[in-house]
Amino acid sequence: MNKKLTLLLSFISIYAFSQDVIHTPEKDTIKVSSPSSPRIKKTNNFISSSKDTIRTLIQNDTIRFSIKQDTITISKDSITLLKSKDINETKPVIQRKTPVLIQVNDSLIDYKSAAEIDKMWLESMIKSPLNDSINYVLEDDEIYRAERYNLDTNVLKERLQRLDEKTPFHIEYNPHLEHIIKSYLKHRRSTFSTLIERARYFFPLFESILDKYNIPIEMKYLAIVESALKPTAESPMGAKGLWQFMYQTGKQFDLKVSSYVDERSDPYKATDAACQYLSQLYNIFNDWDLALAAYNSGPGNVSKAIRRSGGHTNYWNIRPHLPYETAGYLPAFYATLYIFEYAEEHQIKGKKSAIPYFKTDTIQIKRQLTFGQIHNMLGIDIEILQFLNPQYKLDIIPYVKDRNYTLTLPIKHMGAFVSNEQRIYTYAEAEDAKREKPLPKYVERGARIRYRIKKGDYLGKIARKFGVSVAQIKRWNHMKSVRIREGKRLTIYPRR
Repeated sequence: MNKKLTLLLSFISIYAFSQDVIHTPEKDTIKVSSPSSPRIKKTNNFISSSKDTIRTLIQNDTIRFSIKQDTITISKDSITLLKSKDINETKPVIQRKTPVLIQVNDSLIDYKSAAEIDKMWLESMIKSPLNDSINYVLEDDEIYRAERYNLDTNVLKERLQRLDEKTPFHIEYNPHLEHIIKSYLKHRRSTFSTLIERARYFFPLFESILDKYNIPIEMKYLAIVESALKPTAESPMGAKGLWQFMYQTGKQFDLKVSSYVDERSDPYKATDAACQYLSQLYNIFNDWDLALAAYNSGPGNVSKAIRRSGGHTNYWNIRPHLPYETAGYLPAFYATLYIFEYAEEHQIKGKKSAIPYFKTDTIQIKRQLTFGQIHNMLGIDIEILQFLNPQYKLDIIPYVKDRNYTLTLPIKHMGAFVSNEQRIYTYAEAEDAKREKPLPKYVERGARIRYRIKKGDYLGKIARKFGVSVAQIKRWNHMKSVRIREGKRLTIYPRR
């Protein structure tokens, strides 16, 4: 017999006894003691009586029946009795389920209904094309192979022509580009396997923001050339982040730097700033190749190269007149674009271990938190927190008025965070109270300072004092050596 019906019959027997109604179950039939002894049959999850003495519905894990105008509802979570005198004839009866809780760990809980929604949503995303854009599977030892792929020149020409037709860039064959592509295929196969893995997370993020600014989607490969998709990458010249912003350029696009946060390493904000900058450059040059060249060396150098070439505005014509680094910049971009677009044909595969972008979510915090506190409460690895939140230099998310600092977490941990948010903040407050040494004061890097050199100072000591490098101090002050003199002043952009 159906378990629901068995539960129903048992409960009816108890309740009906108190109402002078006797029920005798016979298989799937209920017999009611009355002058005419009507029989009630179960059909397609409904039980009905010819005299409507008992009206019962079994549906959606809930059993509801009425005896003498009293209504009893049985669900998997509760049993409810509603006497006829309590029923408001003009209003429908709303049955409310008590939320079902699930244990996340020894101290945290979550709501089962919300967790099931997350699960179904993620399953739909996994089955969607979003999860198939980079799905090459890497064999255990394949990343260490350095096999040479003999790329036929005619095949390369055909593929470059197809790329040229479907992109707004001027991708044309030349021997120099062929040399770079073959060099990458020979010497950097393992590097590209790692890049494909990182792209699984970063590319969907890039694509959504590039589309917002109507910038070619292929521009996502620029971040590979700039930083190898490392949000904390820093160049010897001081450029930082996925898109390698210098401090002053980042400040131009509202990327703030403080003692706790470097927004040049924030994947969202830095990508938005890069799109603003690229849009500005394209409006100047009306050509994406020249906009890329200007992104690397500045609009002034591109303008000079155009003049020196006799007024040409094609990248390959002005290339000999560009700075050495910029001359190799676009070929590196084209080679990267080619290898990603034809990775499968060249048997370059990425790992499946990287977290997909759609499996993460972001929340604005309401008090200062450390990665250690989040790890202790949620059990999430600090390395994952650092990967998803690279903008926080000290592994601390500050809480500052008028600053919207956010925390990015995997979906499976986000549910636990939201359900236990106040408990996490209480724990963090207690942990902060135990701290003997206070955390560093929040100081936002702003305008430059003028530092007066004191007796005993040397560049290394001054650099450590302000959290910068010796190379940066030399560059800011146009110094050719590290020699300094007491009493002189240095221009510094301090990080602390």
